[in-house]
Amino acid sequence: MSAGPRVLIAGGSLGGLTAAHVLADRGCEVEVFERSPAPLEGRGAGIVMHPATARWWREHDVRPLSEMSASVRVLRYLDARGGTAHEQPCRYRVSSFDALYRDLSGRFDQTRYRLGSEVAAFAVDADGVTVELTGGATARGDLLVCADGIQSRTRRILLPDVEPRYAGYVAWRGTAVEHDLSEATLQAVLGGGAITYHLMPNSHFLTYPIPGEDGSVEPGRRLTNWLWYRNVEPGAELDALMTDRSGVRRTVSLAPGSVAPERLAELRADTPEHLPPPLAELVDATAQPFVQVVFDIEVPRMAFGRACLIGDAAFALRPHAAVGTAKAAEDAWRLGEAMVACRFDVARALARWEPGQLALGSGALARTRRAGERAQFTGGWAVGEPLPFGLYEAGDSALD
Repeated sequence: MSAGPRVLIAGGSLGGLTAAHVLADRGCEVEVFERSPAPLEGRGAGIVMHPATARWWREHDVRPLSEMSASVRVLRYLDARGGTAHEQPCRYRVSSFDALYRDLSGRFDQTRYRLGSEVAAFAVDADGVTVELTGGATARGDLLVCADGIQSRTRRILLPDVEPRYAGYVAWRGTAVEHDLSEATLQAVLGGGAITYHLMPNSHFLTYPIPGEDGSVEPGRRLTNWLWYRNVEPGAELDALMTDRSGVRRTVSLAPGSVAPERLAELRADTPEHLPPPLAELVDATAQPFVQVVFDIEVPRMAFGRACLIGDAAFALRPHAAVGTAKAAEDAWRLGEAMVACRFDVARALARWEPGQLALGSGALARTRRAGERAQFTGGWAVGEPLPFGLYEAGDSALD
């Protein structure tokens, strides 16, 4: 049996690694190029699981979802005093970037996971694609999968006119260890297995449990993940927030420990005024809150002969549907299916794959835009509404 096509993947985060596993399982020879010189750990971000995200764990019997994600069974809204304004049943599983990354990276051939290697340029021809890496090395393959995220260098090469569009607000984020919180706060925000929301004028806050730093999902050892969406005017106000401790203006995010002290002081000063006491305690218990700017990115194409864009490199979604990771995974699964259906004829497979993924990306982006506008600007998100979590439609993120 002849070897399958050689696939080069730009980007070794969750989307790139999922694509690597999916395509390798189907017989492709896969090599991943990740620009970071070190493994992508310690990011602390919470992730709502989706059937597309969980599919690799289930198909490969990696480990039960109960060992790498927490179950949430109640959607709770808090009022301004910290009492329960409304609650209703739900069915979600929540995990963390670190928990997913450890499994995906740990089970991939490390000799084919090239850290410190960024795709700087590439050329597509009739027979394949040639990639040039920073530092001057080159690689040759049959397909280039561009999974290099919201700041995608490969997208800028393929679609130079596509630019991220600032949504008008940022997400302050953080985690606190459960045992550092009072019993009253734990019950208010997590009691009964809850994901908890609080709506404010032109703002909202949510929190849910995620695995601890050691991967534990045992109550008391987990982390409590939170996000506070706050409107920030473009220009001087956003520039000031996104200038880090060393004076460098960051475009997309400020990592834990890099937020300027005066910006952290402003956040902490605002917590008692704007948040119910349990949520204020949660923010105060977080040693190093960090910031992510909320962007929209939408592309008119995802397939380019022998190259394709997946995940955030194609469509970057506002977080309100909680399916950024799921969309990248779905792009990968559908690509694997198209490759098999077209007998690894790359051009035919991408032509078959692209229409569905364009429709998925544009539809999900439209829903997350509506959710963000209602929560942050129009006041249209009401206490008691079910969450808009879902990839193809709201509700399809449900997991037992």
